[in-house]
Amino acid sequence: PARPATPARRAFLLTAGVSVAAAAIGEIGGRQLATRRNVSMARSAVRFPRATVTAPPLPAGVNLPVPGISSFITPNSQFYRVDIDLLVPQVDPSNWQLRIHGMVSREITVTFDELLKRPLIENYMTLCCVSNPVGGPYIGNAKWLGASLASLLRQAGIQPGASQLLCTSVDGFTSGTPVSVVMDGRDALVAVAMNGTALPQEHGFPARLVVPGLYGYVSACKWVTDIEVTTFEAAVPYWAQRGWSQQGPIKTESRIDVPGSGSRVRAGRVAVAGVAWAQHKGIEAVEVQVDGGPWHEATLATVPDLDTWRQWVWEWEAAGVGQHTIQARATDKTGYTQTALQADVAPNGASGYPSTQVTVYQ
Repeated sequence: PARPATPARRAFLLTAGVSVAAAAIGEIGGRQLATRRNVSMARSAVRFPRATVTAPPLPAGVNLPVPGISSFITPNSQFYRVDIDLLVPQVDPSNWQLRIHGMVSREITVTFDELLKRPLIENYMTLCCVSNPVGGPYIGNAKWLGASLASLLRQAGIQPGASQLLCTSVDGFTSGTPVSVVMDGRDALVAVAMNGTALPQEHGFPARLVVPGLYGYVSACKWVTDIEVTTFEAAVPYWAQRGWSQQGPIKTESRIDVPGSGSRVRAGRVAVAGVAWAQHKGIEAVEVQVDGGPWHEATLATVPDLDTWRQWVWEWEAAGVGQHTIQARATDKTGYTQTALQADVAPNGASGYPSTQVTVYQ
């Protein structure tokens, strides 16, 4: 029989084990570093053809002259990121492909080069995470470039009765998007660029989905590689398996950017400003209330279309010294006004009026 290990031998075995593990980790880390470097170089080398449908130049007045308000375009480096990954997936575009199958007349597979040869559409669109609390940061607006998802689905031929697109990422994440929403004429895209550059790796390079009017968990699958045309009854995607609603239309919401909660402002005229959104419906009005008093209509910035957030500002004559509570509410172009009913982010998005508490001093 094997003899018991002496303390010295145990120490040697432990050291050897740690060394082997460290070597393995180092090898894996080295491979990941090399892969990241290769994908980064591939991303830098991508050249996009001119869009068939270009976004119009931003009209004058999309950015109000209010310090601290969210910019109409969110820079890529500041755009929120929510996904299931500790390490950002590294996908070489030369190996990427998108398969569309399921309840279709013909299965199709598209490579990255083939995707770029399709008519490309450029549009401004706001994305929002379902986990965004009232007044929260998990929202951003960008100029996206991509191929029409609807045109790809028409090429495949959607069969009668299909209701859901089960979209799968390289990391195994799945999202479920209503077929009816994608096919209703809005710019649902297989996006390849964001704010004039190839998608950042953390935002889905080389390709992701962007569908205006839906929370990201049901519409914005990053690193997408597979779309199964199916039904809501036949397939339950990742977050729906964890108790979230299977369909996630965006709620009409607003946010107060300035003044920040807890801030002190001098008595006199104070700019109360922020953003409001109701993707694919559009914002018609924003109102502001102080200390439960009357609602005051804010001034709205211009916007290029219905699929983006909209800046707003109201000039408050702050006279009463002391603490005050400011609330806001938005009304979309369908006539619906943001509800005061407070709801948590689960299962289908938060609701309630955003508020900020400020102290006025002389």
